[in-house]
Amino acid sequence: MKLLRAAAAASLYMLCAQAFASCGAAFCPVNTSWDLHTGLAAKGGRFDLRYEYIDQDQPRNGSRKVGVGQLPRHHDEVYTTNRNWIGSFDYVFNADWSLSVVAPIVDRDHQHIHNHRGQKLLDSWDFSGLGDVRALGRYRLSSSESREKQEAGAVGLIFGLKLPTGAFDVRNGNRELAERTLQPGSGTTDAVLGAYVVRTLPLKDLSWFAQAEVQLPMNARDGYKPGRRLVMDAGLRYDLTGEWSLLLQGNLLVRGKDSGMNAEPADSGGHALFLSPGASYAASKDVHLYGFLQLPLYQYVNGVQLTVSKAAMLGVSARF
Repeated sequence: MKLLRAAAAASLYMLCAQAFASCGAAFCPVNTSWDLHTGLAAKGGRFDLRYEYIDQDQPRNGSRKVGVGQLPRHHDEVYTTNRNWIGSFDYVFNADWSLSVVAPIVDRDHQHIHNHRGQKLLDSWDFSGLGDVRALGRYRLSSSESREKQEAGAVGLIFGLKLPTGAFDVRNGNRELAERTLQPGSGTTDAVLGAYVVRTLPLKDLSWFAQAEVQLPMNARDGYKPGRRLVMDAGLRYDLTGEWSLLLQGNLLVRGKDSGMNAEPADSGGHALFLSPGASYAASKDVHLYGFLQLPLYQYVNGVQLTVSKAAMLGVSARF
């Protein structure tokens, strides 16, 4: 039961954000907190830091791959490389309540071809900065335990806000403003609502979780409102040894079209399904290392957008 409660607490937050957009700005839609379990079993804090590498170099129309400029747009997207550092602080008040604050540092390199009066002009941006911070709470609704079947479970709610802390006016060396989907922040305040379920299985050292989360923009900013977003995760965790655990997740992301005069509704929104295998290592009682490889199984976009070809992440979590 102790492990289950820890996993339930750990699943309160999910670092999910858009996995595709017209420019390819992205974070990995993987629930990294699922494996960071033992530190949240008792009252206290935990700090987690992870690094993501996301290479988005494949233009796509609908579900099919296309070449750069094959379907001409005002901007023919070439590639976006995302190198993100994401720090989070979690604090558990008791078995039912906990709080999480997640802050991303975005490091982004992007190129596209600007079609202007018959000319093809190569534009590029290379910048880094604070993205939009998320503050989330978790409340456990109920828990259950069956000694005969050696099973235990819990159900809870997730709620909070994505705050407009990231810049949305970044320009390149030629003073050209980056598209809104490329910017570190959206400029909007979004409500975040979700629910989770976790359960241990009769098979020793095996547990699973499922989680759904919606992000709803509550306002527009400077002619831009991002589309609504739904993320659904399901995963298994197997304790291979006392130090090593094997992880496997399926991650579904559905994103609505952006709106506003500075948006590109025809080239925004879509849905994607990912398979994310990973592993974790307990370096000590309070320190865990983990890694994931994210593999796209299916991606569908509206219009023409950049999509991910590969993504990987490494992280460390410490309890105090």
